[in-house]
Amino acid sequence: MNGASYIPRNANEPAKVADLVKSADDAVGNISPTDAHKRLTDDAVRFIDVRDIRELTKTGRIPGAKHCPRGMLEFWIDPQSPYHKTLFTEDVQFIFYCASGWRSALAAQTGKQMGLADVTHLKGGITAWLDEDRPVEFPDKNLRSNT
Repeated sequence: MNGASYIPRNANEPAKVADLVKSADDAVGNISPTDAHKRLTDDAVRFIDVRDIRELTKTGRIPGAKHCPRGMLEFWIDPQSPYHKTLFTEDVQFIFYCASGWRSALAAQTGKQMGLADVTHLKGGITAWLDEDRPVEFPDKNLRSNT
């Protein structure tokens, strides 16, 4: 695969989510929890949590991460959208993450397709982050979005 998009082997074969995720991962690459942790205090990096707010509340988030629900990503990135968030106009590296790295791979690929210059995702998601005993913070229970 060239990483641009998944092409079924034949016209009768629908795309499988694992294939879409692999294609997205090939397009944007990923960063290990160890290497991501080294970037935690880097002003040129923004961690973007694309999980549902219930997941974020239950598990916590990477310290300083911004929450962008996956369903709002395209709307928040597009400057022409009434829901646009200026966060996505910053000249920084965006590191997307989710629970296990599937949604974040797709989110990072979408971000790249929508013009984010430097984007990747956290390999293994917050699960891998927690498995390595990396720090988390818990947001206010009433948080809707912190971007």
